[in-house]
Amino acid sequence: MTVGIDQINFYVPSFYVDMAKLAESRQVDPNKFLIGIGQNEMAVSPMSQDIVSMGANAAKDIITEDDKKQISMVIVATESAIDSAKASAVQIHNLLGIQPFARCIEMKEACYAATPAIQLAKDYLANRPDEKVLVIASDTARYGLESGGEPTQGAGAVAMMITQNPRILELNDDAVAFTEDVYDFWRPSGQSYPLVDGALSKDAYIHSFQESWNEYARRHHISLDYFKSLCFHVPFTKMGKKALDSILTDDIDEQTKERLTSGYDAATYYNRYVGNIYTGSLYLSLISLLETHHELNAGDTIGLFSYGSGSVGEFFSGKIVEGYRDALDIEGHKNLLNHRTEISVDTYEAFFKRFDNLEFNHEVELANESKGIFYLESIHNHIRNYNTLN
Repeated sequence: MTVGIDQINFYVPSFYVDMAKLAESRQVDPNKFLIGIGQNEMAVSPMSQDIVSMGANAAKDIITEDDKKQISMVIVATESAIDSAKASAVQIHNLLGIQPFARCIEMKEACYAATPAIQLAKDYLANRPDEKVLVIASDTARYGLESGGEPTQGAGAVAMMITQNPRILELNDDAVAFTEDVYDFWRPSGQSYPLVDGALSKDAYIHSFQESWNEYARRHHISLDYFKSLCFHVPFTKMGKKALDSILTDDIDEQTKERLTSGYDAATYYNRYVGNIYTGSLYLSLISLLETHHELNAGDTIGLFSYGSGSVGEFFSGKIVEGYRDALDIEGHKNLLNHRTEISVDTYEAFFKRFDNLEFNHEVELANESKGIFYLESIHNHIRNYNTLN
């Protein structure tokens, strides 16, 4: 019996801003964004797309009527919570029409929470062969206009169906977590934007990776040549590359270095055109690896590093399942990214301010959405009302 990822899908809003144009508007050398942090485009979230609608949109295309009867738990991982009491999983459960006798919870630890959600689902399903757990990572990364973190914003959601005998990735029983109390990135209650110590954040990320990786290697007597590729939490694509480079030391053979470096490029291709989606970033990277790396084979082991500021890191692994590509929506994901609408920096700023002020402009923001998409229609008396586009 194995447990792992049976289906995986992502959703991003239908708008993006070109990072070179954003750099020019901010009077910054475009290469600082394109090369320095490794980002080409940044997904822009309209007011009509929040963590609930994006999460439901990511999940709706991988859920069948039979799945709705078998899902016994829905977990949403987010650091963009819209309520301090009610779990967004409850609203997503309703939108998707999942059977009523299901647990619904929300989990938080910065960008890390989707990983313990998966581990919880894995343990829960060990003795429940006929049940499924839906794990959703959904976030909008916002740092403020013209802030230092602005070029590392983004928005999107990843949905994963966790089951026994999965069709995509079998999860191994080898996770190692590392926790350290550090104020590298945090958002006090009531604060619209996070507080960030940029230099400390980079150092804390790399330190967490090295600690969890070294302990993983020590416990399991495993070296880097065991892995076909590695996936990282990717707030921006250069961040994970710095962590990878930190362990590709002189004693690592060139073949392993080339294989892991090539794999990293494939694993961050989608992220380069979406930006930071917090809890979903690692799993968007996993999708990117599975769909754009052309030398993966059944039985290959993939290492994954999950990180959440504050901080918790975790290194774990999974084994690729025979026929995994048949369970992926490669063309659908390419179409989603390729058919988005580029908006000007001025329009992006208008979107950003509407989001801050809870102001809707459906005529503009729904103009290019697909039929059947969930969206936030209105907010009355602090109650969020969702609808689907006909």
